[in-house]
Amino acid sequence: MSNLTLKENPTLKDLQKYVRELEIERGFDKEDVFQKCLLLGEETGELFKSIRKINKVAKVDHNSKFGSVDEELADIIIFICTIANRFDIDLERAFREKEELNKNRVWE
Repeated sequence: MSNLTLKENPTLKDLQKYVRELEIERGFDKEDVFQKCLLLGEETGELFKSIRKINKVAKVDHNSKFGSVDEELADIIIFICTIANRFDIDLERAFREKEELNKNRVWE
């Protein structure tokens, strides 16, 4: 049973801190960034499979494991926070800096 609690209306920094703490609590903090990237890829595939099922794009093996779109997106956020934490990246700052670059791009 976890003692961790994510505060109401968390910031991105709060999410990163929560993920750092849950990794320690659950013993996932020893996995290296390469493993985390592979797991992120798996979760992304599960998201795609979930969306495929909803849109009836192709048949989906009902024995394969994947959750709802919201569950898979949550898993992806967890792994993104984990990878950012491994590189000591402040995701909010990185997001803001990248968005400033994007504002000056020409979108066609």
